[in-house]
Amino acid sequence: MTSVRYAFTVMRVVLRSMWRRAEGRFSLLVLGLWLLVSLVSMFWTPWSLWWTDGYHVWQKPSMLHILGTDGSGADMVSWLMAGSRTNLLICVLTIVVTAIFGLLLLAAMLVRATMLAQMSVVVIDALISLPTVLLALILAVPFGPSVAVIVAACGFGYGLNLARIARPQALLVARSGYVEAAMSNGARASRVFLGHVVPNIRPVLVVQLSMSAGTVILAESGLTYLGIGVQSGVPSWGHSLATSVSFINVYPLTVLWSGLIITCVVLALNLFGDALRDCADPLSNAELRSIRQDGGAGQSSGEQQSSSEQQSSSAVLGQGVTRGSGQ
Repeated sequence: MTSVRYAFTVMRVVLRSMWRRAEGRFSLLVLGLWLLVSLVSMFWTPWSLWWTDGYHVWQKPSMLHILGTDGSGADMVSWLMAGSRTNLLICVLTIVVTAIFGLLLLAAMLVRATMLAQMSVVVIDALISLPTVLLALILAVPFGPSVAVIVAACGFGYGLNLARIARPQALLVARSGYVEAAMSNGARASRVFLGHVVPNIRPVLVVQLSMSAGTVILAESGLTYLGIGVQSGVPSWGHSLATSVSFINVYPLTVLWSGLIITCVVLALNLFGDALRDCADPLSNAELRSIRQDGGAGQSSGEQQSSSEQQSSSAVLGQGVTRGSGQ
């Protein structure tokens, strides 16, 4: 079984196992719908984002406007659809920054230089006390409110949390026998970290990154409401919530739609991490364990077949050489 085919087989088994679970099915449906709406909004929305009707502001749901209009007379569905791709971009960028920054910090805490490792732990414990809102405020002063400010502030804060939470399990792996054997055989520290430490702490990373994805959705809404999130005119769920929350007593439906979407997506992201951790673990997923055993057996038989072919080809070459020398 080739590596690509094996990877697709494992992915299909993991997704099928997640679909059998109620929380996994809910998260897959919500996240799939989120991706689909984000893709569709790049090419089509029911109304133009810049179409406004000052005579029909705060309209109730109707055939023309399924979710009604906001305070400027713009269509709510169109802005929520366009906001889905902005929130998806923020979510993906934050996960990437969190993973890279967190793993770099984790590698610094696992170095064999005791002084450097202890200093990194103290620095991370000190920086982790800084709230994300304060970091965003500091960054917003020179750069202004933007998506980059949200990604930088949240990626920095969540990366600290990731390194702090994954450190105990990473230490156990770094002190294990096979890691010590690899280091004694001359393996580079970076290769040992990426090849042995990171795969063995993958369940912790999956859960933390999924929680970071859900938290950044909430952070975007809060920072946009404070005026340091996305810029004015950029569609996002936080923007739709911030522009209508002041009128919640008069027009509660306008707050309900954006708040409901944010709640469902954050819940789906949190459940997705837990379901993926359980379904991608061979110890708890018997079907995945059997697939891996078959893959390993296939690889072993393939290696044996290749070695037998090499032996037969060597024998043929040897006979050819012997005949050549005899002639």
